[in-house]
Amino acid sequence: MSMGRASVLIGAGTIVSRLAGFLRAVVLVSAVGAFAEAGNAFAVANQLPNNIYAIISTGLISAVVVPQIVKAAAHDDGGRAFVSKLFTLGTVALIVTAVVATLAAPLLVQLYAPDFDPDAKALATAFAYWCLPQIAFYGLFALVGESLNARRVYGPFTWAPIANNVISIVGFLAFIWIFGQGGAPSAWTPGMIALLAGTATFGIVVQTGILFAFWGKTGLHVKPDFAWRGVGLGQIGLLAGWTFLMVVASQLAGLVQSRVLSQIPKGDPSIFASQNAWLLFMLPYSIIVLSIGTPYFTRLSEHAQAGRDDAVRTDIGTSIRTIGVFIVAATAALAAAAVPASRIFTDDQTQAVAAAGLLLCFLVGLIPLAVLFVIQRTFYAYHDTRTPFVFTLVQCGLVVLTALLASWAVGADLLPVSSLAAGVALGQSLAGIIQLIVAAWLLRRRLGDLRTTAWMLALGRFVLAALPAGGAGWLTFELLGGAEGWTTATPLLGALGAAIIGLVVLVVYGAFLALLRAPELSTAMNIARRFLPGRG
Repeated sequence: MSMGRASVLIGAGTIVSRLAGFLRAVVLVSAVGAFAEAGNAFAVANQLPNNIYAIISTGLISAVVVPQIVKAAAHDDGGRAFVSKLFTLGTVALIVTAVVATLAAPLLVQLYAPDFDPDAKALATAFAYWCLPQIAFYGLFALVGESLNARRVYGPFTWAPIANNVISIVGFLAFIWIFGQGGAPSAWTPGMIALLAGTATFGIVVQTGILFAFWGKTGLHVKPDFAWRGVGLGQIGLLAGWTFLMVVASQLAGLVQSRVLSQIPKGDPSIFASQNAWLLFMLPYSIIVLSIGTPYFTRLSEHAQAGRDDAVRTDIGTSIRTIGVFIVAATAALAAAAVPASRIFTDDQTQAVAAAGLLLCFLVGLIPLAVLFVIQRTFYAYHDTRTPFVFTLVQCGLVVLTALLASWAVGADLLPVSSLAAGVALGQSLAGIIQLIVAAWLLRRRLGDLRTTAWMLALGRFVLAALPAGGAGWLTFELLGGAEGWTTATPLLGALGAAIIGLVVLVVYGAFLALLRAPELSTAMNIARRFLPGRG
C-alpha cells in the first residue's frame, strides 16, 4: 500500500472514529454531568485502564514491537515463531496485570483521587471494578493492531474503535432513558453502575474481537508458544526495560496531576473536564499526526534497519513538513473555536467558557507534540528506547513541578481554584516544548544534520499564515454572538458553530499560504483530495 493511500485510510477511519467518540462523550456528559462529582468519579475509574493502554500502545508496542516485527520478517519463517512467542508472552502478562489491577481497585482510586469525598471515592471504586478488566483487551487490541500496521495492514486498527463508540453510545442512551442524569454519588445504585461502566468495558471487548477477524491478512499463523527463548525476546526485554522506566515516569507525572485535580470542588472544571478538553486537543493530533505519521514510521523503521541514514533524514523532514501544514491550521481553528467546541462537552454557556480556557492551555503544546511524534519514533526505528527515556524524564519532571506549582499558587491565593485545571494543562504544554528541544538536540547528536533549518522555516511559514486565519476565525465567533450567542446555546449548535469557524480559518489559512508561495500547499491539497469520494 502506498504512503498516500495508507494515510487516507488511517485518516478517514480516524475521522469517523473520532466523530463517534465525540458523540459518545456528549452522551456521557448528559448521563453524569460535565463538572459533577459522578462525572469525575467515572473519569478516574475509566482513566485507569486507559493509562495502561497508553503504556502498551505508545510505549512498549510502538517503540519495540513494530521495529522487531519488521526485523523478524527477514527470518526464514517470515517471523511466525517470533510473533507466536510474543503473543503468548503478551497475553499472559496482560491477563495477570488486569487481574492484579482489578483486585487493587480501591488502592488505585485512593492513589489517583485522594481528595474525593467518601461517597465519590466509593462510586469511583465501584466503577473501577467494572473498568479495570479492560486492560487485557486494550493490550491485545494494541498488540494485534500494531502487528497489522507492521505488515502494512492499516485499516482495521483505525476503524475497529468505531464499534466501541457505537456500543457505548447505545448503552449510555439506555442509561439516560432508564435513569436520567445520575445525580449525586450517593444516589447511584448497583444497576446504574453496572450499566454505565459495563457498557464501556463491553465496547472494548468487541473492538478487540474485530481486530482478530483481520489477523489472516498478516500472513502469520500464530499458536501458543511458551518457549520464550531463542528468537530475540531477550532484545525486546532490554529495549522494553527503558520504555518501562519511561512509562513509570509518565504515569507518576499523570498521578500527580490527577491528585492535584482531585482537590477541585464541584462546579469547577476538574478531572472529567480535563479529559474532555484533552479529547478535543487530541482530535487533530489523531487525524493528522497518526494518519500521516504511522505509515512514515513503518518506512522509517525499514530505512533505519537497512542503515540508510540519509533516507531517514529525508523522511524526518518530509513528515514534519507534511504534518505541520495541517497541524498548524488545526491549532488555529481549534483556538478560534475554543468556546463553541467546549460547549459540546459542557452543560451550559458558563461552563463552556471555563472549559475553553483549559483547552487553550493544552493547545499551546499541540504543534510541538506533533513534531515530537516524528523525533521520538526515529529513535524507536533505531531500536533506541534509552534516549527517549532521557528526554521524557525531563518532561515528566517539569509536568510534576508545574502541577505542584499550580496547586501551591491556589493555596497561596495567587490563582483561583477555578483556574487550577488550566494551570496544570499549561504546565504540561510548556514541559512538552522543552522536551521537544531536548529530543531534537539528542537526535542531532546521533544522526548529524537533521536539516532542521528547512523544516523550521516551513513551520514558520505555516504559523505566519495561521495568525491572520485564527484572527478571522475569532472575528467570526464574535460576529455570531460570541460566548452568549447561538454557537454556545446547545452542544449541537456548538459543534455547528465550531465547524463554521474552522472552515473560515482553513480558507484564510490556505489563501495566505498561497500568497507566501508555500511549496507544502500543493502537497497538502493532494492529500486533501484523496479524502474526496472516489479519490482513494
